[in-house]
Amino acid sequence: MGILQGRKALVCGGSEGIGLASAQALAALGAEVTLLARRKAPLQAALGQLSAAHGQQHGMLVADVLALDGVLPIIGGTGFDILINNSAGPAGGALLGARDDQLLDVFRQHVLGNQQLVRAIVPGMQSRQWGRIVNIISTSVKEPIAMLGVSNTIRGAVASWAKTLAGELAADGITVNNVLPGYTRTQRLEQILKERAAATGKSEENIAAAMLATVPAARFADAEEVAHAVAFLCQPQSGYINGINLPVDGGRTKSL
Repeated sequence: MGILQGRKALVCGGSEGIGLASAQALAALGAEVTLLARRKAPLQAALGQLSAAHGQQHGMLVADVLALDGVLPIIGGTGFDILINNSAGPAGGALLGARDDQLLDVFRQHVLGNQQLVRAIVPGMQSRQWGRIVNIISTSVKEPIAMLGVSNTIRGAVASWAKTLAGELAADGITVNNVLPGYTRTQRLEQILKERAAATGKSEENIAAAMLATVPAARFADAEEVAHAVAFLCQPQSGYINGINLPVDGGRTKSL
């Protein structure tokens, strides 16, 4: 019997990368997983990759976190015990050059989208006196990353939002934690390499080498390694871990 058998999980951005890896890790522990993402075909492909060794029935929801109104009643009525907030990062660039609409759009995507999901799901968690909310954000909440100005700003807002919720919901048996991936082999890393190469005129290989030079582990992470941290925080035994930022970065972050 899996330690999460009987628990239902909603994994946002679950069609690829860290989201899909987290969904796979939760399914392997027995959770019944619903994947949420914008595009139907990748979701269907991802759904086929989830283990059902414990007899679970997994599902999917096609939705954009910028337009959740149509699916919020479904989400609220499903009885999710676990919520994984995970959404694509914004384009890179200096903060000073960011347009107001860029900042507002990313705030809506990452903060308001998370808030809408929590408002829909948390009442059910409170009624059962058990819940796990994990936000996949970035090490930039500890140390801002150069040329990711909008991301640094909004990820920090998500971290403060999560810390506030952790205090408000703890007495209901609900934990709220953040996982902070370092450089991880995903489409997001490919995007960053391309953007930095275009901005500097250097090759993507040189950009990657410079990034790895800052990582004591001297390699990029696999998405499964980040997912392991996500799954750990969702387990019953992790119920006294609340309101933390957990870096999974090969030792790159220098702050405590």
